[in-house]
Order: sequence, then structure tokens, then C-alpha cells
Amino acid sequence: MCGRTACSLAADNLRRACAYRDRRGQHRQPEWVRRERYQPSYNKGPQSSGPVLLSRRHLHQDADSSERVLMDMRWGLVPSWFKQDNPSRLQFNTSNCRSDTMLSKSSYKGALLKGRRCVVLADGFYEWQQQSGGKQPYFIYFPQTKDAMDKETEGDEEWKGWRLLTMAGIFDCWKPPGEEEMLYTYSIITVDASKDVSFIHHRQVRPGKGVAGMPAILDGDEAIRKWLDFAEVPTQEAVKLIQPTENIVFHPVSTFVNNIRNNAPECVEPIELGAKKEVKATPSNKVMLSWLKSSQEGSPQKKENDLPKWTSQFIHTPSRKKTSADVLQQWLGKQGQPPVKKHKA
Repeated sequence: MCGRTACSLAADNLRRACAYRDRRGQHRQPEWVRRERYQPSYNKGPQSSGPVLLSRRHLHQDADSSERVLMDMRWGLVPSWFKQDNPSRLQFNTSNCRSDTMLSKSSYKGALLKGRRCVVLADGFYEWQQQSGGKQPYFIYFPQTKDAMDKETEGDEEWKGWRLLTMAGIFDCWKPPGEEEMLYTYSIITVDASKDVSFIHHRQVRPGKGVAGMPAILDGDEAIRKWLDFAEVPTQEAVKLIQPTENIVFHPVSTFVNNIRNNAPECVEPIELGAKKEVKATPSNKVMLSWLKSSQEGSPQKKENDLPKWTSQFIHTPSRKKTSADVLQQWLGKQGQPPVKKHKA
């Protein structure tokens, strides 16, 4: 599962890091919706709120479906059909939804078939490995370019900082009884863990099902476009994107992150296992170490303008492995939908 993330970018930088090209090839940045509700954090858990990307057409029916907006949503999907007056009364956990059952469970099926697909944004996510002495947390994220720490001015058009992790999600809109404002909530789709991170998950491997619990990561802007553009890309084609990726790196971090109330750069800081007070400088975390060193000067907490400069330079490496996407394809076929021709990305 994915039960904890970090997203520490300030609102303006988050918008720049999500730059994209629309259907006409024009360079754009997604507009914020309810920007004032967004709060950067190194330690986000379920029931908190976090930034997501979605198609503008979900909010404006006459909008181009390829246009994107940023919105701060509550983590933990509340189905539109929920009848209680308090979402905390939901009897099941909806922070994650398994890819092989999301089209059969009523909590997600309706929203997904309505095209309510979103991209959950994060610096990375945390996973815990069960060990004899307790649980060891790891921070997992996209590989970073060596120039990700280059200083930028506010007027720079192109984002060259840390590359955000982009996870496939489902969202829904719920209106509390007697209230006028809609509550937007989301769930992160999970798939079988890739080989590189499967050792972290202390779970029994079930025949034919693999090790469950890794977020479905959309690797590349083309994958993001297809997932978000529900008007042009039908469900049966979009679900092909839901599969494990090997294009991730990770490093151990301090158990400081275990407490959800701890919200500081120390949550993501790499450590040396066995000598936890010292930082191990490896190719996968040198960029982060450099950023942490510069950002913590004079204060243990980051100011908004000092938050990391990250990048949205995507590298698309689609997998040819058979995954739980095949289960979804079989389900869709049973529902009588016409087969979809394969298209090259």
C-alpha cells in the first residue's frame, strides 16, 4: 500500500513543475483551484489533503479535456453515493485501491467509469520494511538529473528542479447532507510491487498475484495525458497504463518520519543503516543531500520560498510485462465493450 507521502513544493513551484503541452502543442502551466487550501508537507498521511492534477473539463463542461488544473483534495475517497453526514463514518479504508479490483468494487467503479481519473503529486512516498528490531522506513522517488539542483530565478519558464512522482488516482465528489460545497477526495491506485522494491514489503507472495502494495506510477507526460484526458481516452485504454515501473530509486530514512506529526526535511534525509546519524552519499541520493544541506542553513524548517526546485522532465519507459492491467482488460471485455486497438505511445 501507499500510506505516506511527501510534497514539499510551494504552490507556485508546484504549478511550474507540472508544466505540459496541450492538444495544440502550446506550453502551459495548470491553473490552481482553491490554492489557499494547499499546505506543503514532508509527511502526508490519509485524511490529510494533497495536490492532484485533473482535466479541466471535470469542472467546466465546455473546457478542452486536455487542459489540466491543480486541486488540493482530501486523501481517502468518499463515494458520491455515501449517505452519512461525516466521511469518517465510512466503514472501509479508501486511501488505496487495488488495480485488480477497482472495477468491481462499488467505491471506485462508478467514479472510474465516469472518467474521474487524477494524478496524485508527490516528491516521493514512504514504505516500511519489517526487520527484527522494528520497521525501517524508505523514501521512494523518480531518478533525478544531476542538474536538478541548479539555481533558478522566479522568471524561469522551464522547470529544471526535482522531478515530481506522478501516481495514478481516482477521485470522486461527495456533497455532505445540508451543505452546498462539494468535497473532492481521491484514492491512489496500487499494483504489484516491482522487483527493485519488493524486498521492502514484508508480505507473503501469493501464486499468480505477486506482492501487492506499490503505487501505480505514470512515467512520462504521454502517460499522464492519456490518464487525465477521459474524453479522448476511454477507460479500457487508460487501464493499460496501470502497471509496475522499474524507473524508481530509494534510500533509507530516519524513523523520525514514523510520527505523522513530524514535518521537517529530516523525514526525507538519507541515512546510513547501522550508523543512522551519518548520511550515505550514493548516486541515487546525492541530489537530495545537496538540497537538504542548502535548505537547512539557519533553520530546521523550510520557508516557502526555500522549498526545493524540482523538475518535470519525464522519461517514458513502458513495460511489456503482463500485469494486473490484463485483469482489468478481461473485466471490461465481459461488460460488452468493444475491443480497443493498440496504439503506439
